[in-house]
Order: sequence, then structure tokens, then C-alpha cells
Amino acid sequence: MPEKSTAFAVIGDRYHNSDYIRTALGKTLVGDLGLTIDFTDDVKLLNAETLRGYKMLITFRDGMIWPQGYGAGGSLPPNISEPPVPEVEATAVDWITEPQAQAVKNFVEGGGVALFYHNSTYIARGNATFRAVLGAATEGHPPVRPFKVTLTDPDHPITQGASDFIVTDEQHYMTYDGDPAHVFMRSINEDGLGFNELGTTCEAGWAYDYGKGRICYLSPGHTVAALWNPAYVKIQQNAVRWLLREI
Repeated sequence: MPEKSTAFAVIGDRYHNSDYIRTALGKTLVGDLGLTIDFTDDVKLLNAETLRGYKMLITFRDGMIWPQGYGAGGSLPPNISEPPVPEVEATAVDWITEPQAQAVKNFVEGGGVALFYHNSTYIARGNATFRAVLGAATEGHPPVRPFKVTLTDPDHPITQGASDFIVTDEQHYMTYDGDPAHVFMRSINEDGLGFNELGTTCEAGWAYDYGKGRICYLSPGHTVAALWNPAYVKIQQNAVRWLLREI
């Protein structure tokens, strides 16, 4: 039986096409760093059986699925159909189950590592077990616009060789539950634009040991351009190496 890849990645959702994520990480983590990753957009595959044998879990998707479709807003241009397609209400539901969340927790506690990207905080919004591992839950985000990411802990192994950087991206806001000492970068809108009374800045990256394993969260990631910012590429690659205890 062939050996599994190092990482298992659950990616892609309604608002984040899995192709751009696979393209972006396929270059920076697979091609440049040599990390082997099995990608899937099938959320049902995130379970204890699948995770067995992997060293790393990557999540890069939100917490919602749309069983009844996306409604009229999901058709561009307006849908003309004869006979007509029955109208259904577009309703999002949380996809993660408690057994799935417990599988993630057990995986990391047992010595596995997890790299949580961007919109993974939306998964935590609906599940306390997943939130306990990730250490935060989303508060939402404003439209795509430029913002700066500042390195608040330049001595952390994940920030070595990197610098502050600017991206045009979704500036994600979240409630961070962990120790402030684990945060190594923050996002800040230097134009003074805030979001929902939450101000102009928020945690954008943190990492810590969890049980026998480790986790890291990285906030930017709505576009390939953001993911390929050279300073951010360095941080992502360092994060993988830190998680796998290579640095």
C-alpha cells in the first residue's frame, strides 16, 4: 500500500474556489517547499479514518454548505429555463459534525499538526470543539481592500526572514481566545477603515502547541496574489516547517 502524503487538505467552498487554493499552495508549499498534499473539497472526508496516517491537516474553507443551491443570486446572468427550475430558498447550514470536530482535536492532541487558513474561523463559529483547537471564531470581514500585515513577534520561527507586507484581500476579524503571546502578526487598515465597530486591526496569525501536536492560523488568503506575496510565502513555508518541527 503506498505511503500517504504528509498533509491532508480540506479546501474550497461557495466563495473560495478550490482551484485557486490548489494552484496557490501547489506552487508555494508543494512545488517550492516539497510538501506532499492530498487535496479534497469533500467535507465528509474529514474524519478520524481519513486522518489516520497523515502528519498534517490543512483547512482552507468556511463552515457552510448549501444543500438547496445558491438561489437566484447564484445564477449569472439571470436564469432562464423552460420548463422553469423550481424556486428554492438558499439556506446555508454548518457542515462540521461533532465527531468530525473531535477527530480534528484527537488528531492534534495525539501529535498531528494543523495549518488553518483564512476562512477556517467560520468553521469554528458553529462548533466549540473545533474552536478550542483553532483558538478563535469569526466575526466576519469587510469587502476586499488593501491592508497591512505587521509582524508583532519578529523573533518567532514562523516570521524569520519575513517582513511586514501589504495585500489586497479580505481582512478577517475574529474573536481570539488564546494567549496573546502566541500571536505573531496582526492586520491593520492604514486608511482608518474599520469593520462593525471592531476597529481597524485584528489578530492575523498565531501558533501554539496543543497536546502533543501543534497548530498555526494564517489569516490572508482570498486571492492567489495575496497568497503569493513574497513575505507571506516565507511565513507560510516557515509555518509548515515549524509545525513539522523542522525549525
